[in-house]
Amino acid sequence: MAATKRKHSATLGNGAHSNGPTPPLKRRASARNASTAAALNPEEREDIFDAPGATRASPDNVPNGDIVSGLLPNSNGLKEESPLSDAPDLVEAPKPKRQRAKKVAKTTAADVVAAESAVAAVVDAAEAKTPLKKARGKKNEPKVEEETDAASVISATPAKQVVKKASNEDSPGDPEADGDEDADPEELKAALARPPAVNSSYLPLPWKGRLGYACLNTYLRASNPPIFSSRTCRIQSILEHRHPLQHPDEPEHATKNRPDRTLPADEARGHKYVQEICLANVRDIEKMIRWNDKYHIRFLRLSSEMFPFASHPEYGYKLAPFASEALASAGRVIAELGHRVTTHPGQFTQLGSPRPSVIENAIRDLDYHDEMFSLLSLPDQQNKDAVMILHMGGVFEGKAETVARFRENYARLSQSVKNRLVLENDDVCYTAHDLLPICEELNIPFVLDWHHHNILFDAEQCREGSQDMADIMPRILATWRRKGITPKMHYSEQTPAAITGRQRRKHNPRVWSLPPCPDDMDLMIEAKDKEQAVFELMRTFKLPGFDSFTDLTPYERRDDNKLADSVAGQRRIAKGETFDMVAEEEVGMGGPDGRVYWPVGMEEWLRPKKREVKPKVDDDVTKAEKAKAKSKAAAEKAYNERQAAIKAEITVGADGVKLEDPGEGSDEGLTPATKKAKAAMRKKADAAVAKANLKIEEAEAKAAVKIEAAEAQIPAKPVAAKRKAPAKPQKAKVKVEQLTPSASDEAEEASSEEAKFEGDESEDGEPTPNKRPSLPQGRKSARGGQARVSYAEEDEEIEGMAN
Repeated sequence: MAATKRKHSATLGNGAHSNGPTPPLKRRASARNASTAAALNPEEREDIFDAPGATRASPDNVPNGDIVSGLLPNSNGLKEESPLSDAPDLVEAPKPKRQRAKKVAKTTAADVVAAESAVAAVVDAAEAKTPLKKARGKKNEPKVEEETDAASVISATPAKQVVKKASNEDSPGDPEADGDEDADPEELKAALARPPAVNSSYLPLPWKGRLGYACLNTYLRASNPPIFSSRTCRIQSILEHRHPLQHPDEPEHATKNRPDRTLPADEARGHKYVQEICLANVRDIEKMIRWNDKYHIRFLRLSSEMFPFASHPEYGYKLAPFASEALASAGRVIAELGHRVTTHPGQFTQLGSPRPSVIENAIRDLDYHDEMFSLLSLPDQQNKDAVMILHMGGVFEGKAETVARFRENYARLSQSVKNRLVLENDDVCYTAHDLLPICEELNIPFVLDWHHHNILFDAEQCREGSQDMADIMPRILATWRRKGITPKMHYSEQTPAAITGRQRRKHNPRVWSLPPCPDDMDLMIEAKDKEQAVFELMRTFKLPGFDSFTDLTPYERRDDNKLADSVAGQRRIAKGETFDMVAEEEVGMGGPDGRVYWPVGMEEWLRPKKREVKPKVDDDVTKAEKAKAKSKAAAEKAYNERQAAIKAEITVGADGVKLEDPGEGSDEGLTPATKKAKAAMRKKADAAVAKANLKIEEAEAKAAVKIEAAEAQIPAKPVAAKRKAPAKPQKAKVKVEQLTPSASDEAEEASSEEAKFEGDESEDGEPTPNKRPSLPQGRKSARGGQARVSYAEEDEEIEGMAN
């Protein structure tokens, strides 16, 4: 089978279409390399948090964000989930979600030509035995070199929609990626066209094996106080706690009592800080084991984060002697109850990498896990069964080359580590048929992960599903029995809505069936609901222990002392009220009725519902609106007081005489900003007045021109044909309605002689022209000309003279 491909791992072949040269992306530096210790010192670089894999809370800490949301944010303030499948290091980051509104670009003839050119380039390279070097991946990916075929090169060209893609190889992504995310149309088409799975109808009933879950108990994590074994910290916190507290006699507080960095630092004080975290994790292991035993769960994967940074190249430490007694105590409980414990080192622990720093870090991490198991001091068989599960990792230069390096580096491991190491197939690079031969060669037990197998399998040797795995089941079991270790397998299911390979990698919160494995197998359920998924299997198939637990009462936890320990509880106790206190060893154990099961989708049953406080409504005005109105009134009052103070100020002139009331235009006592604003307002007002005066002057000029033009058209006075008797003076008030003649007035004066000579007669009986009287000087009309004037006073004078 061709090597696994990655979308950003192939270069375009010669002649392939490209929009331009693609600059090489920066190769990810190893953050665990000892040579970069100075660059990773948090005291020198504030942007450095912890180390690879430790820039957040423990990956085993939060199985479901809805269950313990708000309890354990990571060091960056974000809440994350742990990938249960522990995908290998060398995987591509998940593709960003596509917007539904965008349309898929149509394939053009140029794209087809580019794809054909790419295929030709690959063929030429294969004939010349010249491997094509793949381009470096994204910024946070190490360089990956793999075998290249035509399909991978075509998928890297703009014509990628011409060629059908393999959905389970081209999109490794995040194992916990959302199952309902948008899929590429071609990827979706390929996934829908795959042959249906062929599953076995065998069920291993009655069940005789042990069922278990990984690292975190959701019920105990939400208890009060919380019980879990993956508390972690940042390296910066360890360095800060080398300094004493501001108030050494008082308990530490997040803000009020922090380490004082001005005081001398002590390395022992920093070690003590991280050791206390480790011991708290170990102590809770005993509680988790006893809880599991009460409900017939006898298999637990211990968290790799139990000892933060124990395998760090610079800040690492040995577990003995400070944790020897605590681990031995936990081991006695495990041995007494006959439970099995295992662990799963992180995805950065790889023995097939070509980088020496990665190999050194991997060996150091495996030694840390082996020391942890050794200090448990388990009986012989339980000690053998305490295995460490490891993935082969990424594909570097090819599967054969990677396996060869794994073989060489495996020989460097201590015998104690070799006795515990087992290999697991993954859903990105290595199938069961890829790993089984190397496990048989090196005498390494092989862990079959059923979920990974259904996503990535060797199509030449088996079909999707569990039916064909019966052919190699004896070989798998033989790898365990040769070393006297009890076999174990991993089981989980995809989410119902998953279609593509990338979507199918997401684990379903619970499982609804059992795989066709031997009935005495130890089965690790890698589901997001942890112990609840085990309970679901017990209820479904009536497995041993199905009647040991009952449903949790909504919002009620009767197996802790939360109410009595609260402030309200202490007040009630002070008043004489008593509470039924739960013994310390029974806290979180579910009470006598075993109320520890929460139905599917009812994560909120784990903790009381938060009380919602709604603001009271008074005459349809809320408190917020009242506060807004109050603040507005206060601001208005302050403004008025300020203005009154400015007007009431008394300034003193140069001669020492007090000047009362400087007036609105005065700038005395104002701030520079207020003076500047007032000056701008004055300037704007002056500009407006000047503009208005200009318009008035223009209107007056136009009116004067029209009057002169009208007077120029008036002919000389004609000789009177007949003398008339002098007329009596008019007693009525005469008003000039309009001084400025309009265009229609000029037309009437030019066409009618009578309009020019109407009016009062002179004293000698001759008529006088209709001459417009002038108005008193200085009186302006609102329209820019002369204002209307009443001649009542002139009429009275004329009448007096006539009498």
